[in-house]
Amino acid sequence: MRRSIENGEEVVEVDLEPNEILHDPILHKGTGYSDEERSELGLHGLLPYHVSTIEEQYNRAYAKFKDRRTDIGKYSFLSSLQDRNETLFYYLCSKHPEEMLPYIYTPTVGDASLKYSHIYSQNRGIYISYPHKDRMKEIVANIPRDEVDVIVVTDGARILGLGDLGVGGMAIPVGKLALYSLFGGIHPARTLPITLDVGTNNKSLLNDPLYLGWQHERLDGKDYDEFVESFVQTITKRYPNVLIQWEDFAKNQAQPLLDRYRERICCFNDDIQGTAGVVVAGILAAIKGVDGDIKEQRIVLFGAGSAGIGIAELITQAMILEGMSREAAKERIFVMGRNGLAHTGSEGLDALKKRFAQKEETIQGWGVNNMQEISLKETVQHAKPTILIGTSTQPGTFTEEIIVEMKKHVARPIIFPLSNPTSKSEAVPEDLMKWTKGQALIATGSPFPPVEYEGREHIIGQCNNVFIFPGVGLGVLASKATRVTDRMFLVAADVLSKYAPILNNPYASLFPRLDQLRPISRDIAIAVANEAIQEGVCKTPPKNVEQAVQEAMWEPKYPRLKKAR
Repeated sequence: MRRSIENGEEVVEVDLEPNEILHDPILHKGTGYSDEERSELGLHGLLPYHVSTIEEQYNRAYAKFKDRRTDIGKYSFLSSLQDRNETLFYYLCSKHPEEMLPYIYTPTVGDASLKYSHIYSQNRGIYISYPHKDRMKEIVANIPRDEVDVIVVTDGARILGLGDLGVGGMAIPVGKLALYSLFGGIHPARTLPITLDVGTNNKSLLNDPLYLGWQHERLDGKDYDEFVESFVQTITKRYPNVLIQWEDFAKNQAQPLLDRYRERICCFNDDIQGTAGVVVAGILAAIKGVDGDIKEQRIVLFGAGSAGIGIAELITQAMILEGMSREAAKERIFVMGRNGLAHTGSEGLDALKKRFAQKEETIQGWGVNNMQEISLKETVQHAKPTILIGTSTQPGTFTEEIIVEMKKHVARPIIFPLSNPTSKSEAVPEDLMKWTKGQALIATGSPFPPVEYEGREHIIGQCNNVFIFPGVGLGVLASKATRVTDRMFLVAADVLSKYAPILNNPYASLFPRLDQLRPISRDIAIAVANEAIQEGVCKTPPKNVEQAVQEAMWEPKYPRLKKAR
């Protein structure tokens, strides 16, 4: 297929049989093929007589969506539409982004991942299984895409807050790439979801006769590293300029993989860097909304996995940018793992926690009972945080006692219970608002309805990575960057924070509405592209960044199809 632009319209030349055209989700238009296209491509008789506009098709599809009564039913309908007609899928979702996002991604994608082997009905993405490790080149050569701009890859080890779901993790890359196209304008034909099937330690999957993955204990150690290395070498040989997003890898793999490859290939980890970017954006918005100063904040991070440490690192960089030293910034960040607060006297600290361990001598002054198990309550009492962030997947751990204690030391506490899905959230906004007498500045990982407190409605912003990664990816691609840096996420966070409704109303949301996200992603992309050029990571930077970003953004419109000559 050859694509071109003629008079502002996308034109695709195809050399396919009629049946092949009707079964290609990128080329499929349903009843939307013009009479001229039907004649030229041999489609007469294979479709009803009427030529539908995309608006007519949208109305029909939206009615069918509304007919589905369950969340998983709505998810399945959208997945089926995406597999059949991608342009209509994105057109529908672009009309109702707020309504569709929970079914494209969180929280419903968690249920879809859990039930993946039982509801599987599509052939989207590439599965590279360890038993086929010696056929890696053949598998990659079989990918039916000559050009790919973005790959989202997972090994299914840590899906949301649900844990190891093995091959069921494929629902995550599929969902993430849908958001790249919907909000970042990345052409869906140039995206590719991949699952590295390295087994699973989930006993229910190992015992499930319908499980679709490699029913074997999860690979680890040298064999795992060599398998991933083989994948990286093979995939980047075929697609040398591709952007790779690492997604939902386990704590013991996520940061090491990022450290290993970030200077070799164009890649980032969304759970680490994307999450950090959107959290920092929320923090900046909250601080701006109450005329605060990031240098004066004290942060408790409850959950010291790769996401929590990624957040700590980007907050540190934001503070450094405002003139603080790294050591001074770290003194204001308190990281908590399973055994309590991390400090230099803690036993058995892993490498991640050591980066942000508080000085033991400082903590000794608190007079706690057990230095090896300093609780969240004790940490809040003594650290007096202005910001409390949860990435623990431990529901209900932000209790009334802890929040009331926090409120004693700050007029408007910033509280982000971020664990997904909803069932894993550290607290629910309704309780947080009640316990702080309507003063909490809240953002959550999963969507929550507005909260009314004493006659005032509080819109709860969702601290969703979708506000960051589509724009970052678009900026990387438009600038032809060869690396993704942490500073790119910091500038993305700054741009996003400027769109926060709280800047105009001190009790409004920390995040904008999703129907604003496409132009926001454009602005983020421009800032990221300029940052990439400034950092010198672009071999052939564009002369006009804004034009390059705009030209890279695909719109869900049917291309005109014609027979290849």
